[in-house]
Amino acid sequence: MRNRKLPFLLFLLTGISTVPMPGYAAATAETQTKDKKTTRNSGEAEQLIVTGTRTTNRKLYQSMSPVDVTSRQQILRTGQTNLRDALIVTSPSVTTPAFGTGAGGLTDAISLRGLNPDETLILINGKRRHPTANIYASPGSQQGSTPTDLDMIPMSMIDHIEILRDGAAAQYGSDAVAGVVNIILKSQDHGISAQSLVGNYGNNQGFTAGGMFNEGFRIGHGGSLQLSFDYRHQDPTHHDGTDTRYNAKVDRLFGIPASDREALGVNFNLPLTEHVTFYGNATYAHRDAKAWAFYRTMPSGYPGIYPNGYSPIQTSDENDMGVTAGFKGDNFFGFSWDVSSTYGSDWFHSGLDQSINLDLLQATGTSPNSFSIGNYRNAQWVNNVDLRRSIAAPFFAAPVAVALGFENRNEQYEMGAGDAASLYGNGSQALPGLPDVASGVHGRHIYAGYVDVNFKPLNGWEVDLAGRLEHYSDVGNAISGKVSTRYEINKWVAIRGTISNGFRAPTLAEENFTNLNVSPEAASGVLAVNSAAARSLGAKALKPERSTNLSGGIVINPLKKLHIAADVYQINIRDRIVEGGYASGAEALNAIDLSGIPVPTSLDPSAVSVNYFTNGASTRTQGLDITATYLTDFKKYGRVDWSLGLNLNRTRVSHMSYNSNGTPVLNAQQVAFLTTTTPRSKIIMSGHWSLGRFDATLRETRWGSVTDEMQYTTGPNAWSVNTFFPFEAKPRWVTDLEFGYAATRNLHLAIGGNNIFNTHPTEVPAQGRAYGVTKYDYYASQLAFNGGFYYFRADMKF
Repeated sequence: MRNRKLPFLLFLLTGISTVPMPGYAAATAETQTKDKKTTRNSGEAEQLIVTGTRTTNRKLYQSMSPVDVTSRQQILRTGQTNLRDALIVTSPSVTTPAFGTGAGGLTDAISLRGLNPDETLILINGKRRHPTANIYASPGSQQGSTPTDLDMIPMSMIDHIEILRDGAAAQYGSDAVAGVVNIILKSQDHGISAQSLVGNYGNNQGFTAGGMFNEGFRIGHGGSLQLSFDYRHQDPTHHDGTDTRYNAKVDRLFGIPASDREALGVNFNLPLTEHVTFYGNATYAHRDAKAWAFYRTMPSGYPGIYPNGYSPIQTSDENDMGVTAGFKGDNFFGFSWDVSSTYGSDWFHSGLDQSINLDLLQATGTSPNSFSIGNYRNAQWVNNVDLRRSIAAPFFAAPVAVALGFENRNEQYEMGAGDAASLYGNGSQALPGLPDVASGVHGRHIYAGYVDVNFKPLNGWEVDLAGRLEHYSDVGNAISGKVSTRYEINKWVAIRGTISNGFRAPTLAEENFTNLNVSPEAASGVLAVNSAAARSLGAKALKPERSTNLSGGIVINPLKKLHIAADVYQINIRDRIVEGGYASGAEALNAIDLSGIPVPTSLDPSAVSVNYFTNGASTRTQGLDITATYLTDFKKYGRVDWSLGLNLNRTRVSHMSYNSNGTPVLNAQQVAFLTTTTPRSKIIMSGHWSLGRFDATLRETRWGSVTDEMQYTTGPNAWSVNTFFPFEAKPRWVTDLEFGYAATRNLHLAIGGNNIFNTHPTEVPAQGRAYGVTKYDYYASQLAFNGGFYYFRADMKF
């Protein structure tokens, strides 16, 4: 039975629904950057944070919730070419599927604590970042997600990143079920920095070249302006098995997509008066990308068209932009204040090259080889008014700090149909166009009010109460609250704990997206949950997810330069939005027919399946996080910064839903996507040594095992959506190593390798390899397929 009392009790306890305002992160980010030089020189424990708290001058190990801080230098030393992969090798709680199938591989998203990417909120300087328009439509743990694409944020403008590993819906609103990633931008008023990197994966694949540039300027009286530019070219990698249909390696399906990406960024702070500052930031990014589909041969009778066969190429042309502008100040009836507006939009055009429409070719004697499959746009406009002040409290150990405010958010999701050639007959090969019946514009409005109260009943004991009320024009109201506390036993030991409830509203894409993927011998698709096609299978309107988070931890500083934190957590999520309602054969064909999407008549009906998004399950996630840092000074032999991170994580399904036809909405494979395709454990151990002009970084990552329920691709159960076989990807150790040399005061050179021993995941047995090609489990969130990456990097600073 659901515990409906907890949200109400928390709401009463906090007095009024609220949040420690996101605007405070923006307001204090500049202060933090200015103080960084003194705080970091005295150790990581002195690092100031702004995420999960509304107070200023909050040190990392004074946080009431677990927070990871990743500096710009740590990001650079990973040798990774995008922000997602840098966070994966620096934070043990961060994962992503080893391979993103179809268009899903064209978006860089992360997961916290094994949950869906949509359950992690991304902020920039404390302001909510907009999501991608590219929905992850393929099966797997990320299916249905439209998260923020981290690759669309210029890395050159990032100062550091704070990851709050705790439920924070009461503080920041929907999506912060697993935690919050807050990207803090550079705000210095001087200096130039640049980076160039070239690298290659093993087997002479995936050549990568990129550069970054950033410069700071002084503007006005005490203001700053930061300009940033990034560029990256990425060749594809391919790790496909031998295609049993042709007894040859002709496929280019598995690996990194080919891409070219450019990104611009600006961040500024301009004092207008002694008490008022105008601030803002903006980003723009453009990316072209290509991902390959299964190899095909032409039917007999067309000898001049693709005589050597063809692999359709799914293309994307994507434009992403985000703008924030606001005013902040003080002395408004005793309150500090922050008024801001943030607009963001992602536009994604899906195309298809090196393909053909066989029905159009047969009917007219000609067919294009390039198609427009559809257009998608996801936009978000957020307006915030935030206030805070301290109130004298004679019976407490410190003044009571109060924050309150208001938020309005408007969201819009748009889908545009494919061109006529992609829709004719059975459609273009690999990916038919989006039909007119599935196109449209969908929107909603959200209003929120929030309040936060922070007080210290006694010296060493701190309590924070937060609450939030949101109204959605499509799914109704949501109330969330959070109670956090921290007690310093002495100067070496402190304990902390949090209880909160939260929510995640269904996205507009989850409510309205329709799509069908077609391989040579099978087809699978997603039906919009509110469509007649999905309702024919028993679909019901989506509800918000509801969560309850419990966490408790201890922070220990036994030595001056040794800092240890350990936190246990439990996340209960009710009504999780998952892929469900699987149907195959005649039932699936009938539903697809209602959707207006063509299905090749040559396919065996048993190889055709569809599903829809549904509130299909309740889950319980339990885990343990341990982080430790230690600075060792070897005098004339240099110094070493050691770090250790451990995440133990387990998710179980505690309840499963049934559709209106009386059948479970999840099959065994879908349960595995929720529970076992993320590692039960992940360990990161690293050391950074420096001496004079020389430095080196060594990192060891242990990926725990993952298990999956694999689909048979051969034999009597081939392509079944009810009968699967278990598969375990064994644990793997991955070693990263980098050597650096400061050639001059302004130039640092580095050579290194990620996964230097070229480790790969466990291979899938023959009965689970589609046509022999898919030799790794592409649903698993373990190490990637690509093996070693070896690079040279030059960093310049003036």
